[in-house]
Amino acid sequence: MSAATPSGTPSGTFRSFRHPNYRRWYAGAVVSNVGTWMQRTAQSWLVFAELTDHDTRVMGVVMALQFAPQLLLAPYAGVLVDRADRRRLLVLTQTVMATLALVLGVLIVTGLVTLPLVMAFALALGITTTFDAPARQTFVSQLVEDKDLSNAVALNSTSFNLARLVGPAVAGVLVAAVGSGWVFLLNSLSFAAMLAALWSLDRNLLRASPRASRGRGQIREGFAYVLSRPDLTAVLLTVFLLGTFGLNFAVYLAAMAGTEFGRGPDTFGLLNSVLAAGTLAGALLSAHRPRARLRMIFLGSAGFAVCTFMAAMAPTLWIFAAWLVPTGLSALTVSTTANAYVQTTTDAAVRGRVMSLYMAIFMGGTPLGAPLVGWITSEFGPRWGLGSAVFAGLAGVTVGAILWWRWARHLTADRRSGRYRTAVPRRPRDPRR
Repeated sequence: MSAATPSGTPSGTFRSFRHPNYRRWYAGAVVSNVGTWMQRTAQSWLVFAELTDHDTRVMGVVMALQFAPQLLLAPYAGVLVDRADRRRLLVLTQTVMATLALVLGVLIVTGLVTLPLVMAFALALGITTTFDAPARQTFVSQLVEDKDLSNAVALNSTSFNLARLVGPAVAGVLVAAVGSGWVFLLNSLSFAAMLAALWSLDRNLLRASPRASRGRGQIREGFAYVLSRPDLTAVLLTVFLLGTFGLNFAVYLAAMAGTEFGRGPDTFGLLNSVLAAGTLAGALLSAHRPRARLRMIFLGSAGFAVCTFMAAMAPTLWIFAAWLVPTGLSALTVSTTANAYVQTTTDAAVRGRVMSLYMAIFMGGTPLGAPLVGWITSEFGPRWGLGSAVFAGLAGVTVGAILWWRWARHLTADRRSGRYRTAVPRRPRDPRR
C-alpha cells in the first residue's frame, strides 16, 4: 500500500501498480517499447551507414517525415481520441505499426529496401503514431484513479526508458551480427505483448471517460482552452523548444559515434543505452514525486542546457558517454513532468485534444528541427550540432523566467489593490510551489 503525504496525496514510486489493469498495461508496454527502441536504433544506423555515406542531413529528413504528420493531423487525432473507445483505437494502431515493421523488415532482409522506401514507411509510421500517441497518453487515466494519474504517467516513462536502456544496446549488437532487417522483424513480434495486454484488461475496472459530442468547433475549443491557460501555454512552448532542437539524439549520437570518434553500430547502440540510464533515473524520480510541479520543468531545462554543453565539449568518447547520463535525466524530468502536469490539470472532456496538441508540439517539432540540426552537424560537426540542444535548454529556462515574472507581478499588483485574483485562469494551484 502507498503512504500518503500530509496533504492527502498518495506517495510511493510504484503506487499505480495497485491497479490490476495498470499492471497488465505496463507489462505489455515494456516488451513493446523494447522492440520500438530496437527498431529506432536500427533505422537510424540503416540510413546513416548503410543507405548513405554517414549523411546526417538525410537522417534529419527521415526523422522529419516520421514526425511531420503530428503537425498536420494532431488536432483531428485529438478529436477522435475524445470521441472514440480508446482501447479499440489502440488495438487498431498497434496492429498497423506491427504490420509496417514486419513488411519493412522483410524488404531489408531480402535486399529490396531503398532509401525512398524507408522514407515512405517512416511517413506511414508517423501517420499511425499521430493517432496512437494521444490515445496511449490519455488511456492511462482510465486505468488508475485521478490521485495516481501523475504517478502512472511517470511510470509509463520508466517503461519507455527501461526499454530505451535495453533496446538500443541489443539492436547495436544484432545489427553488427545479423543485419538491421532482423531487428525490424523482432520489433513486429514485440507488438503482440501490447495487443495481449489490451485484450486482457478487465473492462469492468476501466474508468469511464467523458466523450466529446459530435459537432463543429471542437478543434477550436481545444486551442481556446490552452490559450486561456498561460501556464499550459508556457509548458507547451518549452516542450516545443526541447522537442524541436534538443531531443534529436539519433542525429547527435550517430554523428558522435561514427564521425567524431570513428566507431560502429555497437558503440552507437551503447551510447543510446547510456543516455537511457539517465532518462530511466529521471522517470523514477518523477514517479516518486507526489505531483507534477511547474518549477521542475524549468529547472530541468537549465540542467539540460548545462549537460549538453559539457557533452559537446567532452574530449573523449567515455567522458561524452558519462555526460549523457545527466543529460538524459534532465531531459526526462522536463518531458515527464510536463506530460503529467498537462494531464492532471486539464479538464477530462478536452484532455484528448490537449494531449494531441501536446504530442504534436513535442514530436511534431522534429520535422522543423531535425533537418536543421542534421545540416548543422554535417556542415560544422557533431559538437556544433549539440549546440542546438544547449540553445533549447536555455530557451526553456527563459520561458520559465517570463512566466514566473508575470505571476509575481500580478500577485504584487493584486496585494497592493486588495484583490487576490489568480493570474493563471482555471489553475488550481500556485505554480511556484
